[in-house]
Amino acid sequence: MSATIVAADGKKRCRWCGAAPEFLDYHDREWGFPVADDRRLFEILSLESFQSGLSWRTILAKRENFRAAFHDFDFDRIARFTQRDLDRLLEDAGIVRHRGKIEAVVNNARRARELVTSEGSLAAFIWRYEPDKTQLLKPRTASTSAQSIALSKDLKKLGWKFVGPTTVYAFMQAMGLINDHVEDCVIRARVERGRKKFTRPGG
Repeated sequence: MSATIVAADGKKRCRWCGAAPEFLDYHDREWGFPVADDRRLFEILSLESFQSGLSWRTILAKRENFRAAFHDFDFDRIARFTQRDLDRLLEDAGIVRHRGKIEAVVNNARRARELVTSEGSLAAFIWRYEPDKTQLLKPRTASTSAQSIALSKDLKKLGWKFVGPTTVYAFMQAMGLINDHVEDCVIRARVERGRKKFTRPGG
């Protein structure tokens, strides 16, 4: 089976983005482009945690509901959530009502604040785990990497939850620490240009 599909514009894309209508825009505009904004990093790591055991389509379809429920993933606000907020979220049919994952987002918001205090930003910490250039030459099909294992392990040491190596690898793919668009995908070159222009935080 080919690793690509031909989209309506006649250009090749990663095959996975043809699996659901909402995937194409996400694939073309977000997936793989480097991000240094702390709130966006926290959002995607949180959504990837919610995705564990579910389909990404489910999460993407509920994304605006998640944003509303978690105040656009402002981790300073989430860190102050009380039991009343947890009760509200568990009653919110617009999101995934998994107690452990909801509690993990609140816990991780508090851990994110600690990282900002110690490292200057969440981005400065996360981008230290970008693979070196020799490991970025070709897209991978694996679900983990040495870097995702290391970042997962270090986040867990700092008290983060629901950040296993597979979740972290998907997060790294989405946030542009690696470019896993397949080689024939028209977006791969755009992402590579974005990565070349990108200023690494804390560097």
